[in-house]
Amino acid sequence: MSVQSDLGDGRLDPALSAVLSERRQLINLAYRLLGSVADAEDVVQETYVRWYAMSPRQREDIASPGGWLTRVAGRICLDLLGSARAKREMYVGEWVPEPLPDRMEWFSGRSGGAVDPADRVTLDESVNMAFLIVLESMTPAERVAFILHDVFHYSFAEVAEIVGRTPAACRKLASSARRRMRGQQAPETAAAQRAGIVRDFKQAWESQDIEALIGLLDPDATTITDGGGLVGAQLHPVEGGEQVARFFIDSAGTAPDLTILECKVNGQPGLVLQRDGVALSVLAFDVAGDRIKHIWAVLNPDKLRSWTL
Repeated sequence: MSVQSDLGDGRLDPALSAVLSERRQLINLAYRLLGSVADAEDVVQETYVRWYAMSPRQREDIASPGGWLTRVAGRICLDLLGSARAKREMYVGEWVPEPLPDRMEWFSGRSGGAVDPADRVTLDESVNMAFLIVLESMTPAERVAFILHDVFHYSFAEVAEIVGRTPAACRKLASSARRRMRGQQAPETAAAQRAGIVRDFKQAWESQDIEALIGLLDPDATTITDGGGLVGAQLHPVEGGEQVARFFIDSAGTAPDLTILECKVNGQPGLVLQRDGVALSVLAFDVAGDRIKHIWAVLNPDKLRSWTL
């Protein structure tokens, strides 16, 4: 999207600057709602297209450009979420949200040029993989109401304008979403302990120590792999600690030349598998207490473009 300043001295028009400054907020919102950086970028692009489709007088009459942009982006996301389930039915295998590298890894992976919008996504609790997975179980309206109110702190009156329901109905939607989130929350594990458990998993995997792997996994652990039909992946979840351990032992045997690196995935300790600097898989972990409860392995190359050095 290309815009020009109305000022002749190279400075950006303050009104234009205020509108463009909302881009970070909109990317943050759309990624949390959709679980895809590419889709979030499309939503923000469409939002700005609608803004600039108005006449200058119409734009001047909008008291809060940021609020207008958020309402439009939220409505676009709500529409996309409504159609997402039908698209997921055609998706080959399991669908996992697009993993985000750590902010510093984004910068270290680039030698210059424009910063990718995804760099600006705040890597806090509301973008960790376990959180995003629970969001997938919500209805579109629940998801939008919960994210806007509980994460971005919009009032229910403001949420109602986006969702198209009453403030009271939006309050109920957010409450329902909150119950879903609480029902899936794992016992708190310190960050250093989580990192240590993921590191132990990496070492046991590299050494093909199946007993050590089983010891790190919850007996009811599950692994979900997302290949999107573009690369080989399990079409259904692998369930049970011993079965998950054997799955990783077997998969390592089919690709002995891969390098496994520790990294941050959506702000949490994770692993990336590379060959010649190209990311082939990114693993996100959900640690409950001192055991690994869930592993999400993203192999779909369309979701790994930001991970290649």
